[in-house]
Amino acid sequence: MKISYVQHNNIDFSKWDDCINCSLNGIVYAYSWYLNIVADEWDALIGDDYKAVFPLVKGGKYGVQYLYQPLFTQQLGVFSPVKIDSQDIKLFLDLIPKKIQYQVINFNTFNNLENISGEVFERITYQFDLIQPYFNLSSNYNDNTKRNISKSIAMGVNINKMLSVADYVHFKRQNLIVPLKSDQIERLNRIMVHALEKGVGEIYAAFTSQRELCAAAFFIRSNDKVIYLSAVSNELGRANRAMFALVDQFINDYSESHLVLDFEGSSIENVARFYAGFGAKKCKYQQLIVNRLPWYLKLFKR
Repeated sequence: MKISYVQHNNIDFSKWDDCINCSLNGIVYAYSWYLNIVADEWDALIGDDYKAVFPLVKGGKYGVQYLYQPLFTQQLGVFSPVKIDSQDIKLFLDLIPKKIQYQVINFNTFNNLENISGEVFERITYQFDLIQPYFNLSSNYNDNTKRNISKSIAMGVNINKMLSVADYVHFKRQNLIVPLKSDQIERLNRIMVHALEKGVGEIYAAFTSQRELCAAAFFIRSNDKVIYLSAVSNELGRANRAMFALVDQFINDYSESHLVLDFEGSSIENVARFYAGFGAKKCKYQQLIVNRLPWYLKLFKR
């Protein structure tokens, strides 16, 4: 495979997106429009005239260039319509410019890293196949999830898809658990606006019996996969178990479809338990960290 390093302004975005669309492992994070939102700067390694592509999200600090995994982008790596093995991935990695001495890259679930220079860590996402009828899917919920859905219904929680992006973002700002900077919230806003314009995004919102907004989630879809990209609840939502009802409604709506719901995983035990409670299964992907910085610069990554 002939692989070339291509700077951002020389990438043919039409060919790029065609490759992602046809890839065995295509995912929304890798489309050019999405990368252009989440990354201030990205270049690419491109194999055989866009038969395989590898986005490289770049940053800089203290005059040092590095690769990083942008927010709202769980997985990247190498994408192709044909199967890519560990040797192919190594060919790509070997062509990352040597001047980029620090790299953090989350590869996708189809990429397998073997005999790679650097540290490789296993990460977990949770995925749920929606192909079966709702009755079958919901029968796999654990008892705690079933109980919380029943409580939410009894409390009169109502789910709809009428919430605007502006109202979602405002609600998100008011109820942040993990701090997000203003520019990070703005990136989420842009992702949502673009996704809804393209017909690949949906906002589900939960309201109390008094019609107060108490929880919401944004789902984004591509390549037969739908990602639970962002979610938020307030105290009322938690008290009304609203997110249980919201996810259950989404599963009901998309049951018997050729979609896989990806919860994106979490290292937080309670969040991971929430995903697993719907019957979602653990799915591994790998994170690569390469640190060739001189010892006196290694503190910069902190």
